[in-house]
Amino acid sequence: MDDIELRQLRCLVAIVDEGTFTDAAIALGVSQAAVSRTLAGLERSLGVRLLRRTSREVTPTATGLRVVAQARRVLADVADLVQEATSGHARLRIGYAWSAVGRHTVPFQRRWTTAHPGIDLHLVRVNTASAGLGEGACDLAVVRRPLEDRRFDTAIVGLERRLCALAADDPLARRRSVRLADLTDRILWVDRRTGTTTPELWPPDSRPAVRETHDVDDWLTVIAAGRGIGVTAESTANQYPRPGIVYRPVRDAEPVAVRLAWWRDDPPSALQAVLELLSELYRTG
Repeated sequence: MDDIELRQLRCLVAIVDEGTFTDAAIALGVSQAAVSRTLAGLERSLGVRLLRRTSREVTPTATGLRVVAQARRVLADVADLVQEATSGHARLRIGYAWSAVGRHTVPFQRRWTTAHPGIDLHLVRVNTASAGLGEGACDLAVVRRPLEDRRFDTAIVGLERRLCALAADDPLARRRSVRLADLTDRILWVDRRTGTTTPELWPPDSRPAVRETHDVDDWLTVIAAGRGIGVTAESTANQYPRPGIVYRPVRDAEPVAVRLAWWRDDPPSALQAVLELLSELYRTG
């Protein structure tokens, strides 16, 4: 284990991110042979196979997925160490999948900068179930559904109304609010990885048809085109006003809990300050 080097971890992450050994070599500025040797050395040191290689693609093994996630965290920690040593400032990265903390996003950033000038705050959008936490892209994450992974702890900082997103020329757009029953004969567009709404929000005998999308921009595009509707947290409307789309409250739907998540065995030192500020913003806003 003493033989593992940062360059090996960088090489592994580059291969996974770029998709091929050739593209990883270009990204790293080395030869393809050097990439192959570096990965082989890492697999030999760990005693496990990390990647499956075919003529068309390179994919992580089950062990490789876990190692890649940890490698991202190690590299991020090293980058933080270098930045703190050279700039005199700490850095706090908060990940989110779709909409940060909605209308509270700007007040949160402004108040944080005033109260904690020595900690640089960065909001990072990562469209994964853990909003980048499991991938090592952030130190804390804003999520809007429970995380089943026991490696993470979470705390609820606020609640948001559930809204229906409709094309502006949809007949329901003329109403001030809608009910779940009004939506049962529609196509519901969802993001199963990060979305806040599933068909289980409706009774079993009156659930809408479901189609999948994989990003908020795609979701907005299909809804604006009149190809269906979406049901989302209020923060989406604050973060993504879009011509051709209106948002209406779903008055009989439960609100969405906004959670802050962190690694159970590695909570950042600024955790309590973030929890207190976000909770106050949701409570008073």
